[in-house]
Amino acid sequence: MNRTVLSATLLERQALRYTPAGLPALNVVLQHEGHVSEDGQPRKLSLEIRAVGIGEVTRTLAVLALGTSSLYAGFLAPARNGRGLVLHITSVEPAA
Repeated sequence: MNRTVLSATLLERQALRYTPAGLPALNVVLQHEGHVSEDGQPRKLSLEIRAVGIGEVTRTLAVLALGTSSLYAGFLAPARNGRGLVLHITSVEPAA
């Protein structure tokens, strides 16, 4: 299963574009900061991740203010250039 849920802040948003199939697509950068436990030891995380929303989810991404914290759900896929991963956002919910 390839499912990712990330609490993050909307850091950057590019201009709306369209896929060859005519679907709206919006590239964004998300920033996550938090704490996790790794092998029983606390660890502080701070990361930026490239993400894209395709289709209906672009409506939500387009109106979110930069700096807004939300829960982003989706799946990981290889970047188009083959370098790294991109989070494909399938839903956005306000952070609790």
